Amino acid sequence: MAKATWNGAVLAESDDTVIVEGNHYFPAATVDRAFLRDVDTTTICPWKGTASYYDVVVDGEVNPGAAWYYPTPKEAAAEIQDRVAFWKGVTVDVADSGESSEMSVAAEG
Repeated sequence: MAKATWNGAVLAESDDTVIVEGNHYFPAATVDRAFLRDVDTTTICPWKGTASYYDVVVDGEVNPGAAWYYPTPKEAAAEIQDRVAFWKGVTVDVADSGESSEMSVAAEG
């Protein structure tokens, strides 16, 4: 089970993440959109396509651009369609078979 948290809030939790370049992509349906705010920021990845971003907002504090997704990923990245990933200090805690490992996501994928 993977869980993304920031400022004490659970942003997403799922046992069905896709890991690409070390980043967990959570199914969009498992992400608590109450903590996300749309922004106009985009970046381009040569093999995944154009990424769109969200600010993460918890208790009035903003983590700008800390979540991203690919609205229409390229064919090579089709597995991340309808999924959201996190970075910029968002902690992704992964528990597998009762064991837990924590990683702070530091790079955009």
